[in-house]
Amino acid sequence: MTAVLRILLRRVALLVPLMLGIVLFVFLVMRFSDVDPASAFFQGANPTPRQLHDFREEHGLLDPLPVRYADFVADLLHGDMGTSALTRAPVVDQVTTALPLTLQLTFLGLGVAVVLSLVGGVTAAIYRDRLPDQIIRVVSLTGVAAPGFWLALLMIQYLAVDLGWFPTGGYVNPADSFTGWLKTMTLPALALSLPVAAQLTRIVRTAVVEELDKDYVRTAIGSGLPPRVVVGRNVLRNALINPLTVLGLRVGYLLGGAVVIETIFSLPGMGKLMIDAVKNGDPAVVQGVVLTTAAGFVVVNLVIDVLYLLVNPRLRDATA
Repeated sequence: MTAVLRILLRRVALLVPLMLGIVLFVFLVMRFSDVDPASAFFQGANPTPRQLHDFREEHGLLDPLPVRYADFVADLLHGDMGTSALTRAPVVDQVTTALPLTLQLTFLGLGVAVVLSLVGGVTAAIYRDRLPDQIIRVVSLTGVAAPGFWLALLMIQYLAVDLGWFPTGGYVNPADSFTGWLKTMTLPALALSLPVAAQLTRIVRTAVVEELDKDYVRTAIGSGLPPRVVVGRNVLRNALINPLTVLGLRVGYLLGGAVVIETIFSLPGMGKLMIDAVKNGDPAVVQGVVLTTAAGFVVVNLVIDVLYLLVNPRLRDATA
């Protein structure tokens, strides 16, 4: 068994108590909220006290809290997230319908952020303290200060309304039209990714500068190796260790930011599903969306940990 596989199994084992803790936190928050599942189920129907009592008894809402938590975990393990009070449909069906779009938006935004930060950060490091570095520094600081929702509104106004290059909202399935899908996802992905790209650019620039100042780089270039080969083969691999760690945390921002961005662009993803559930008082759907998003964040950080080990053999050998 390789060192990476052993470490991966250890990380997966740690996810079990972590996910149980997340489930417990969400369970307690929802149970102590002002939203009553029974009232939400009968909303607009003027139920009698007897009907409310029968509903609570049938769904275990009168059981002690530890029993309800155990039942809740058991239902989750069987893929049951409850039933929507608004549509009477299983929550898992609504989540699995909305999740693909959110994943598309998140990973498209992540890809844009990674490409922009690598290009900007490496360029700024190579031309440090010169004009390209100064321009990239100003642009990145502006991007850090600009909220995603503000960028989204500006893009809608200038790129969609004034210039007509992109639609103002809506979603096209890539199976129906890839070009239409790309047009509907470009502005949301840019609005979501630009603040992350701006932050990562500064981190990549600092890491590459530190690596370029090391002796092995000067020795390699002095021995006749082209600078682009040294940067591509050695500098980038060593310099990307710290940005990878930050990238794992920024994925959480992308998942959370998708809630606002999907609402602005009328994308039927997890964010819009949760906003609609909050407005309509549908606690089961809110609970399902939060748990799914938290699980996604945990899994993505597990992937980032594995990548971190792959690019950092010293850490891999030390923890094996």
